[in-house]
Amino acid sequence: MPRTLRSFPQEKKGFLYSSSCNNLHKEVKRTIFKHNSKFSETPLSQMGALQLTVLYLVLLLTSKITCKEEEWKSATATYTKETDGSIIIEGACGYGDLHKASYGKYSAGLSTTLFNKGSICGACFEIRCVDHILWCLQGSPTVILTATDFCPPNYGLSADYGGWCNFPKQHFEMSEAAFAEIAEKRADIVPVQYRRVKCERRGGISFTMGGSAHFFQVLITNVGLDGEVVAVKVKGPRTGWIPMVRNWGQNWQCNINLTGQPLSFEVTASSGRTLASYSVAPANWKFGQTYEGKQFKLDNNL
Repeated sequence: MPRTLRSFPQEKKGFLYSSSCNNLHKEVKRTIFKHNSKFSETPLSQMGALQLTVLYLVLLLTSKITCKEEEWKSATATYTKETDGSIIIEGACGYGDLHKASYGKYSAGLSTTLFNKGSICGACFEIRCVDHILWCLQGSPTVILTATDFCPPNYGLSADYGGWCNFPKQHFEMSEAAFAEIAEKRADIVPVQYRRVKCERRGGISFTMGGSAHFFQVLITNVGLDGEVVAVKVKGPRTGWIPMVRNWGQNWQCNINLTGQPLSFEVTASSGRTLASYSVAPANWKFGQTYEGKQFKLDNNL
């Protein structure tokens, strides 16, 4: 019998990533509070407060509808064959062995448009195969992936055959095992829909020491919530908070010798949340060693 696709499942495998929506909601709240303070100084304060409350609810509902409509976006996906069914190469994010970095088979290389020069490293995406009756698994199941690598363009091939990652295509190169959870492995390429979701991680954020006596570098992995790190600071007992710069992927560095002192780290996620982990590395830390700090907590509230 020919296969028919069922409607998309209603349950959500991951927490929807909505930093832009949350920021919009917060801005609406700030605006309401600002004007509500002005109304409180007038005899019509109660009426003004009621009007503003109604306005807030309308704007909030509108923003939620808008965000919901923008949840899913269209892209394509392929897979790379590995002996153990997962992508274990170091990749453009610098994570090294992805099993040790806790990403394993649920890792993906992203095309130029999505990779954004490495700033997206560590972010989580929910993927589902759509619109292909032969290749998509029945019911369009979803899988959650972590951005760990860059899928380079190949302009010698057509974007429709071989040049999947050519600009401005939006494409995910998955592990064979993860791909098999949403589509038939016989497929060369499948149409998919994707959306950002919050990352659920076990344990704290990992800090792997690197560099030399002339500069300090740290690789940051296992970041929850946004997954995407936009700023990092480091602090020793003899220094203040020192801003670090992105070297490549999620490797951050500063041109200072920090050996021989315990180190604290401050990590800022793409949503603007900041988390400080104090004395993560002891005074006798070594290059190549990994230490565990605090973790961002998932929060579905606005």
